Amino acid sequence: MRSNTGEKWLEQRIRKYGPVSKLSLFGNPSVFIHGQAANKLVFSGDGSALASSQTKSVRMVLGAQNLLELRGDDHKRVRGAMVSFLKAESLKQYVGKMDQEVRLHIQTHWKGKHEVQVLPLMKVLTFDIICTILFGVERGSSRRAKLVQYFQDMIQGIWAVPINLPFTRYNRSISSSSKVDDIVNDLIAEKRAQLQHGAGGPRDLITSLVDMNNSQAISDGEIIDNIKLVMTAGHDTSSVVITLVMRLLSNQPSVCAAVLKGTFLTTRYVFLLRKRPLL
Repeated sequence: MRSNTGEKWLEQRIRKYGPVSKLSLFGNPSVFIHGQAANKLVFSGDGSALASSQTKSVRMVLGAQNLLELRGDDHKRVRGAMVSFLKAESLKQYVGKMDQEVRLHIQTHWKGKHEVQVLPLMKVLTFDIICTILFGVERGSSRRAKLVQYFQDMIQGIWAVPINLPFTRYNRSISSSSKVDDIVNDLIAEKRAQLQHGAGGPRDLITSLVDMNNSQAISDGEIIDNIKLVMTAGHDTSSVVITLVMRLLSNQPSVCAAVLKGTFLTTRYVFLLRKRPLL
């Protein structure tokens, strides 16, 4: 995967074993399926024969009540609560905050520098935005500094071999996940107290979930697990995409010139981006 040859590996497996085969994924018995019939089975099923399930390491780190593990009515209820905050209409009010975070980031980490490492800095920026939008934890807070460290340790063990022994990456990940739980639990208590006293303030994700009406109400445990899920899902994916865009702008002067003129990236530029090998 590091050499960006995952597609070739899949093609070789299909040629060798066919469109349906068994394998082991992080110690878990798994089935590999490929083709149109497989897609139909996965995406059009009602969940009775085939349902989403994560590896033990993911489940132990992110929690058993995250969206990837929930089924049926519980999944619909929690997903509805999350979507009510994450839909485009609601996110418009956070554009100003995100713009402020980006400007501060550029001023702090980019201005005056002749050379920068983009991916690590994009991870810093992404996490700063996550702290502001999801948690309502502002810059300069000691709580934010702790979250950065705990979160980095937590995600490093998500895809590790699930052997929970001292000094292993998996053990550190579970320990850090527990510390993130404690911080989020404290934030939930604070947000709930603010709502009960009618205190106004920024409408972050935790506040929105705590303030759900009875038909959509979700437990504190569900809030904690799904906050960790959103943190993880939005951190690496966003930072990698932004890094690839920056790489495209650096390596393709015509694309950079078009962006500076205010031209949106076309499908041709997106194709160029996808064809670039990862280093």
